[in-house]
Amino acid sequence: MSHTSKREVQVEDLLKFKLTSDPQINDDGTRILFGVKEVNSKNQAINHLYSINAEGGKPTQLTRGDKSCSSGRWVPHSNSISFISSRNESVSQLFILPETGEAIAITTLTEGSIGSYKWSPNGKFVAYTFRETHPDFSEKGVKQRKEQGLSEAPWTTESVWYRLDGDGYFGEQRYKLYLLEIESGDTTLLSDKSAHGNYDFAWSPDSTKLAVIRSAEAEPFIAKPNDQIYLLDLHGNESVVPGLPSGTKEAITWSPNGLLLAYAGDVDLDDPWGTRNTKVYVVSPTGGTPKDLTGHQDFDFEVATLSDTKEAAFGAVMFWSPDSQSIYAQIGHHGETHLGVIDVERGGVRFLTCGFCSHSLGNISPSTGMIPSIYGDPLTIPEVEIIEPSSGTCKKLTSFNQAWLDSVELCKPESTYLESPDGTKVHTWTMTPEQPNGAAVLEVHGGPHTQYGWVFFHEFQVLAAQGYTVIYSNPRGSKGYGEAFCAAIRGDWGNKDWIDVQTVTSFAKSLPGIERVGIMGGSYGGYMTNWAIGHSKDYKAAITDRCVSNMVSMAGNSDFPFNKDGYFKGVAWGSLEDISDLWKVSPIAYFTEVTTPTLVIHSEGDLRCNVEQGEQVFTALKMQGIPSRLVRYPRSTSHGMSRSGPADLRMHRLNEILSWWNRYL
Repeated sequence: MSHTSKREVQVEDLLKFKLTSDPQINDDGTRILFGVKEVNSKNQAINHLYSINAEGGKPTQLTRGDKSCSSGRWVPHSNSISFISSRNESVSQLFILPETGEAIAITTLTEGSIGSYKWSPNGKFVAYTFRETHPDFSEKGVKQRKEQGLSEAPWTTESVWYRLDGDGYFGEQRYKLYLLEIESGDTTLLSDKSAHGNYDFAWSPDSTKLAVIRSAEAEPFIAKPNDQIYLLDLHGNESVVPGLPSGTKEAITWSPNGLLLAYAGDVDLDDPWGTRNTKVYVVSPTGGTPKDLTGHQDFDFEVATLSDTKEAAFGAVMFWSPDSQSIYAQIGHHGETHLGVIDVERGGVRFLTCGFCSHSLGNISPSTGMIPSIYGDPLTIPEVEIIEPSSGTCKKLTSFNQAWLDSVELCKPESTYLESPDGTKVHTWTMTPEQPNGAAVLEVHGGPHTQYGWVFFHEFQVLAAQGYTVIYSNPRGSKGYGEAFCAAIRGDWGNKDWIDVQTVTSFAKSLPGIERVGIMGGSYGGYMTNWAIGHSKDYKAAITDRCVSNMVSMAGNSDFPFNKDGYFKGVAWGSLEDISDLWKVSPIAYFTEVTTPTLVIHSEGDLRCNVEQGEQVFTALKMQGIPSRLVRYPRSTSHGMSRSGPADLRMHRLNEILSWWNRYL
């Protein structure tokens, strides 16, 4: 502790955080709507909606109760808002909350899941996606089977796409695209043609049609990527925008003058895990060859910066300027996340914000051009801000967490670029505690095609408060450092990335006062932890969380199955020769070399990296007499438990981590 009255950061502090998200400015640019998530007395993380004047002032809470209200949007040409909630029953509906009065449900959906929704510019319609729950697994269906003495229903499917981490099992149920007419309440099915139920859509400025991105393939996870853009009228009549290449497409948006469509994507048909840069394109709604606005620059428009106080935003974020001359976009670069502007006529992106921080964009006011955002940095829990694009000036509007920040002693990270043996620069951060205990913890991020960066990380602060020097980095495979840097490990994990992790390890060992080094990570970070302890004796202890250990089994039991000779070479079925390439990059293949005491953490409900991946590690360790411990979280948790799981289990996890380091590091 310092000489000030501030205290150390604690595990239980995550109960105190108020996490802001999804800022949306209204048409005239006067007010911003946003979400605030906090843990209530029942251990529930509840999201409620607030608004604040765009000039600043005190926030106003708009929704209350023990049911979350999410996806808040301004109703066009009014001061009303809309949101998704199950506030009146167990079934989620779309609500409108007028400026005065109570919220009213405007949908009468059956049990299921609302994906996303968008208001037509004239405010007369809402387009939304909805997936109905399979009757056997609805509350009514489960109750009926129980009353009849029947077992839990089995899932049956003929599609490889029948589950998704964080979403659970849905069998052959799919999201469909619907249109709700507000005045009459009539609902129209616009499209059920997406084989995997994924739709990205945008309204035309005149509210007469929708531009919709969906796969044109009957088996999207088997075929090469072939997203196309379709124009749908208000009756569901569909026409394809002609002349577009195959490849990935997302974040469709229509220019205010109606002349162009913009989207993010790539034309590479052999990059299933997105190692190439996501670029920004424009094309006429009548078709033609899309114009690549950003491909001549080495920037990626789909970079997720990882944190445990903010959901990692996977996917491109961009929108048009009111004059249709520019596109504003969110760009991840060297651990930072910034607002950039793309000139539609000349192409190319220019950064409008700068600094060691993160700006997570919301939308744009069509009248003022102001952009609301969520601001964060390593010493700031994310808060709402507003950005003036022409100057890049940012003004923070909320301070929900300031009292907590003022009460604790935070550890500030220092960054450097280390040089690997082959000359590669590895961006690395070091958090040196005020009273170091002689041990360093290397944190390896997941993905691997994501980035660590200039954001607040509660877990890192907790470790530093206990005296551990925390070191985290972006080795090759990370996003934000150019396409070649990211693609360097494509299908070849445990090679150049491991060289970089060893470089960071050597740096840790060279720090004054460091006598012991431990390594930990989740997902791909768990993979690298497993790889490290099978290839090195440098680590006194390890923690592998929601890990990958066996690529052969992973190829068939992840929610995203591997394609033959896709990202990784080889295939998980067939002869020993067929599986040999996958086995070579499997950490478990080298576990006869492991001597490191290791904690294994995994969620039973993890559909991305199946729980058997962690169980294989634990079994191999125990059978060889290596000190090890398995913490298996329940089926109700998923791959992202450390970021978005129940508060009590997140605290349990952090205490297990501290206990393990205390015992072995």
